[in-house]
Amino acid sequence: MASPSGKNVHFVGSICLPDTPTVYRTLSATFPTQLKRIPDGEPGNRGNFVLWQRSVFYRYPYLVRSLYFSLAKDPGPIPISPEKIQLMPIGYDDAAIDSYATFCRLRDGGVIPNGVKFQVSLPTPINVLHVAIEPAYQEAVEPVYTKALLKAVRRIQDEIPAEDLALQWDVAVEFAFLEGVVLPPPHWIMALKDSIVNRVLELADAIDPSVELGFHFCYGDLGHQHFTQPKDMSLLVDVANRVLTGTRRRRPVNWIHMPVPKDRIDRGYFEPLKNLEKNDTELYLGVLHQDDLEGTKLRIKSASEVVADFGIATECGLGRADARELESVLEITKKITEEM
Repeated sequence: MASPSGKNVHFVGSICLPDTPTVYRTLSATFPTQLKRIPDGEPGNRGNFVLWQRSVFYRYPYLVRSLYFSLAKDPGPIPISPEKIQLMPIGYDDAAIDSYATFCRLRDGGVIPNGVKFQVSLPTPINVLHVAIEPAYQEAVEPVYTKALLKAVRRIQDEIPAEDLALQWDVAVEFAFLEGVVLPPPHWIMALKDSIVNRVLELADAIDPSVELGFHFCYGDLGHQHFTQPKDMSLLVDVANRVLTGTRRRRPVNWIHMPVPKDRIDRGYFEPLKNLEKNDTELYLGVLHQDDLEGTKLRIKSASEVVADFGIATECGLGRADARELESVLEITKKITEEM
């Protein structure tokens, strides 16, 4: 794998454009040489991360938690045997296969450059369970949902040629647990860090070695706010090293993405990256922020003092952004890559 440079740009997944063809045309025209992979933008109901997955449990409203995360009393034992749960279509496979057809059509038409891969971004099951399922039932539902998600992943890999495909696992609420934001953390993923890493490794094992694999580490973006501000990148690097080491026993990790808060232009935030066992894995840092060209340059400068090779990205997806924010991010990204 070739190392990325500041000229390489990574888009996490969602983009606030009306449809997939518009995403492909916009990104390809703006970054004709800077993209190794391109997502479909997760349009429509996919634009708000995993909220749309609540409909997968439509048949079982008593399993679904309130959107307001109320502190209700323990609802008691799960009222259905998990093996009897029949989920609605999970949808990730259908969306990927549909978007891949558009990808091929636009690539054949010269819009998407040859060599750019079709990127599919998928949440880890814990992210869906945290948003969709009553906490008391999450442990019982986890294997049911995980099985359905991995079945969708298998279909994606069966339907889309490996040489065109890149799969990214989105790891987000896990960091809220590890940072102590969600208290108490789910008892069924203790010891916390080992259990989280082991689950991520099992998901990595579901990706064929011939398919590119990446990870997006996230501190949330609800209301354009993190669920907490990381003090530095030490936890990100620790989890990354565990995931990289475990995954590399079977296959390479092609890329990993990590967030950078807008106010962190100091070298101290990036200092833990000196311990990242990056090897030939591409590193993308979320240094890009709207209306902040000079701050973006300072973040890149500080990161460059610690790690030599990395690409640039936003902290999270852009599905909840507005048109002006997207325009600003694309303009800043284009200026940065053209100057480097």
